[in-house]
Amino acid sequence: MEYLSLYDYLGKAAGEKLGFEVKQEANKQGIPTQNREITNPKFTGTVLLYPKEFLEFYFREPESYQIEDALPKGHDWTGNLEDDDLPF
Repeated sequence: MEYLSLYDYLGKAAGEKLGFEVKQEANKQGIPTQNREITNPKFTGTVLLYPKEFLEFYFREPESYQIEDALPKGHDWTGNLEDDDLPF
């Protein structure tokens, strides 16, 4: 599995706010992360690395959003309703 930093994936610094939001979502989803120590003129320290597939999903274009992405797993979404289940 390929792991990338936000900088590697985005091609620019993500910033503290976006970095925090991505980390929160990764934690919420149980996504494993790795660390990388870096030193350059603008930053010295540890950066988080995320699976490339997670970053692709997180930063996908809105038009690629699928309803299946938001539906709970394990539920029967076939739409088979009994007459008594109708709201009218």
